[in-house]
Amino acid sequence: MITSFFNKSRPIYFIIVFCIALFAFVLPRINSVNETITLDLVLKQTVLLITIFASILLLNFIVNKNSLTNRNNYEIVLFSLFLLFITQTTSHSNVLLSNLFVLLGLRRIVSLRAPKNTKKKLFDAAFWIAIAALFYFWSILFFILIILSLVLYTDNNIRHWIIPFLGVCAVFIISCSVSVVLYDSFFEIINISPEISYDFSNYNSVQYLVAITVLLSFGIWSSIFYLQNIKKKKKAFRASFKTIILAAIISFVIVIQAPDKNGSEFLFLFAPLAIIIANYIDIVQEKWFKGIFLAVLVIAPFLLLLL
Repeated sequence: MITSFFNKSRPIYFIIVFCIALFAFVLPRINSVNETITLDLVLKQTVLLITIFASILLLNFIVNKNSLTNRNNYEIVLFSLFLLFITQTTSHSNVLLSNLFVLLGLRRIVSLRAPKNTKKKLFDAAFWIAIAALFYFWSILFFILIILSLVLYTDNNIRHWIIPFLGVCAVFIISCSVSVVLYDSFFEIINISPEISYDFSNYNSVQYLVAITVLLSFGIWSSIFYLQNIKKKKKAFRASFKTIILAAIISFVIVIQAPDKNGSEFLFLFAPLAIIIANYIDIVQEKWFKGIFLAVLVIAPFLLLLL
């Protein structure tokens, strides 16, 4: 029943997805309802909610534009459910904004499969990822994804290898200029904090352990079939699918070395993981297994709220 409902793309999906995302956004803020409500607070929370909705729409655009799934919108449903699995991902403005800019960069990286405006795409990708790093430093690791994508496309044009560094330099220069104007200091708004922590004690709770176990086990299982299925894709699309798995690996590295493990760091993993699992759901032939697989992902985050 669940699989038949989600079998085709329908506008109602977006209503359901936005409602789930809104629920995930409101839950961690319930404990702070006694705080004084000010205009600044309302505006800030509104911007964060719009950022989440924009991330969902952007993910849907990336997937549909590059044919990364069969246009059934599984990826945005999964993304919203992941937010509900770990609601802390909706609580930290710096990570939410950083992830949005990473998705903007990912959009340009994946679009490299079409050999048009390559220089502009490379510059834009590096530019957006550099901006993402201003909000959350370790998102700069996605810059590696640009270089790896050039390797995947076997691009031997030396200018294409230089352009991403120019995009980062552009953000650095603009940031320094804005910092001087606003704070009379060159590096006031540049968040260079390469701290690493391998203290996972914050995850020592039932909610975290169950959520992480489900996400990683389903993600790893789906990745195995995702990698096998890449060979069946058209040659022009294979690099794009490989880019997604590389993005997932980079996101996992960010989670592992995040200096402050408050749960928000998992947000970077949600988009590539949603695409990978959505692809697996597409290729599963047994309807009963597909139904159980999807039902667990739908029901589990709601059950976790009762713990």
